[in-house]
Amino acid sequence: MKIIQKPNNARGTRDFGPKEMSLRTHVFTIIKNHFEAFGFQAIETPAMENLNVLTGKYGEEGDQLVFKILNSGDYLSKTEAVDFSLGSKLLIPKISEKGLRYDLTVPFARFVAMNRNDIAFPFRRSQIQPVWRADRPQKGRYREFYQCDADIIGSDSLINEAELIALFQSIFSSLNLRTNLIINSRKILFGIVSVLGVSDLFVPFSVAIDKLDKIGWDSVALELISNGFSISQVESLRSLFQFQGSNNEKIQLLDDFFSDNEVGQQGLSEIKTVLDFSALNGFDNSNILFDFKLARGLSYYTGLIYEGKACDLPFGSIVGGGRYDNLTEAFGLPNMSGVGISFGIERIIDVMRELNLFPDIKTSASKILLTYFDLTGQSIALKIANELRKSNIASEVYPEIAKIKKSFEFADKKGIPFVGVIGEQEIKDGNITLKDMKNGEQKVLSISDLIKSL
Repeated sequence: MKIIQKPNNARGTRDFGPKEMSLRTHVFTIIKNHFEAFGFQAIETPAMENLNVLTGKYGEEGDQLVFKILNSGDYLSKTEAVDFSLGSKLLIPKISEKGLRYDLTVPFARFVAMNRNDIAFPFRRSQIQPVWRADRPQKGRYREFYQCDADIIGSDSLINEAELIALFQSIFSSLNLRTNLIINSRKILFGIVSVLGVSDLFVPFSVAIDKLDKIGWDSVALELISNGFSISQVESLRSLFQFQGSNNEKIQLLDDFFSDNEVGQQGLSEIKTVLDFSALNGFDNSNILFDFKLARGLSYYTGLIYEGKACDLPFGSIVGGGRYDNLTEAFGLPNMSGVGISFGIERIIDVMRELNLFPDIKTSASKILLTYFDLTGQSIALKIANELRKSNIASEVYPEIAKIKKSFEFADKKGIPFVGVIGEQEIKDGNITLKDMKNGEQKVLSISDLIKSL
């Protein structure tokens, strides 16, 4: 007996039908147009990278979420029995040499290092491609998803940060999605632990603080204590992080806090400068919020960091990014500072759908369906379709000789706005009857008038 397997998707992945693709194309097009308006040049990188490219760049937690690809052929040929008792960290290098890209930034750093002689720096790059993460699927979090990245590399000017903030404002203005952009600096975070006398605990500090919105302060405090912070130091952090105020009030608070700390003062100065530059971008920048609790867990960030969230829906971050100074150094290209921003297309679409922000978008690619009653009409329909396509009018021919009602039902279900009917009289007169599927109106037109009408 033949077993029929029930079809399903791999966890954390989805199919996109025509209706969903029309929404995605709408958002992709807006983002792409703004990337081009800001002078970013598009690149693409392979879906899979060597594991030595991917690992060691995202921090320990990020490295665990990289999808590994088993070596082709007999992937166990290089292993011994003892390897299976030593744990996955020692086993993986023997059975897997490649992985699916975790983000677009690290592959971009490799690309820059490999193509340094052909790139004019500073290089403005855009990239829209899928990435994969072995994360636990949940609402707004997928294992396969697209990122839309814009980076400026080869310059440490803070004008670049301000440009990316202007890009953020431009894109969400076009999408009619109200958002906040939260900004901070890793230098400020490092300054905070330095003032507390535990600069050696910066990494566990930033990892714990990055979870604040997800697990709350009490759980973060326990994690900090387990990583070496004293109770008094945790209480100092609690008092600092509970402060509420405007951007300027927060800057003043930290100005006093960092009175003798050079790194913290440098980070604070950069925040001030970026806010001053951003005031010139022509947008109402009241949605740019300085929050020194923002950490961004990825370990490659070194300066300004930012995270975008929707205002009208409790959701995770839909934008992330920041300054990285040493990412290309791992690939043999030192002193190449960059800054980037990544738009989470899946979450943006989910938010826009829930808030009903999409315009009325046509699903069907065709503007007209041509239908007929006999073989003569079928031949004429094929000729007319080709004439319409030469005039850039998307057209399709109904593939069967069938009752006219069936053609109309097909067009209606597919969302095709017009149906062109080729009957005996139309063939005799060299015309076509055009039906508007929205209001039911019909009119007889010559082929030239049909083209003008559409």
